[in-house]
Amino acid sequence: MTRQEDSSQNTADPKTPGVPWVNSELQRQVKWRDGDIIVSVPMKSGTTWAMNIVHQLRSGGDPDFKDVYQEVPWLELVPGPTVTPDDIVKTIDSMPRVRRRAFKTHSAPGILPYQAPGSGVDVQYLIVMRNPDEVLASMYPFIKAHRAEWFSFWGMDKEAFLPPDFQACFDAIGKTMLPPALFGFLAAWWPLRRERNVLLLHFANLKSDHEGSMRRIAEFLGFKPTAQQWPAILEYTSFPWMKRHEDKFEVRLAAHMPILDSGAMVRKGKVGTAHEDGVTSGMSLELRAIGREFLNDQEAFDWLYSGGPLP
Repeated sequence: MTRQEDSSQNTADPKTPGVPWVNSELQRQVKWRDGDIIVSVPMKSGTTWAMNIVHQLRSGGDPDFKDVYQEVPWLELVPGPTVTPDDIVKTIDSMPRVRRRAFKTHSAPGILPYQAPGSGVDVQYLIVMRNPDEVLASMYPFIKAHRAEWFSFWGMDKEAFLPPDFQACFDAIGKTMLPPALFGFLAAWWPLRRERNVLLLHFANLKSDHEGSMRRIAEFLGFKPTAQQWPAILEYTSFPWMKRHEDKFEVRLAAHMPILDSGAMVRKGKVGTAHEDGVTSGMSLELRAIGREFLNDQEAFDWLYSGGPLP
């Protein structure tokens, strides 16, 4: 039996083992509202970009926000050691009703409480997937970019946690945490891809057709920017603009202290260049082999690696 066939394995908790500031159980306690938007994206697969897209479409173009994590909160984030789950849930439940809420999550159904159409609450889900080799390429630099002060804040030693090099990171995390967080993630969403409240997109297609993808997302979410707003929205969701304003995307204000070094979130945004960051052909083949334990649908597997129209 593959792990995809065993539904209990579909959505293994994607958080890094031993990281206390990520609590995937929090979202089970949220009281969902009509109009809520869930940005459900695996780690290093375009999450920050998707969050900004939703914020810019919802606002009609906003260059002045301070921290995208304040605009689109992360459902799993614990902002500090003294903050309890009840504190976080109360904060979420008390969010103003003057605009639609939007949230980030690295979880898929099985952990994320999916609200099916007709369930009594109207929630929409924007999912973005990325080629696993590109995710692997981004993972080690991202882990390294976590500030030592943030680890110390939680009573942890960054050097003891951080793998010494890319190969060690692949051995310790890439072979274990990454496959369920990517392949298992898609296995959970794949059967729901035609539901009217689910939009499943690929990072490569967002890159190759930015404007077309933006208009598709806007239509799906029900946002109707004016002709005057569109140029600004497209600019503020472009990689060059986000790179110039990367301090807005690095969780600087949503936690009790900055979590990341500069440049950690908006790094390269490239497609097809995983080898530049150390992903060898051997790593790629091994990741594929492990991934098939979690995702045995061939069409889904091929789409995950190459993008294009959904089968």
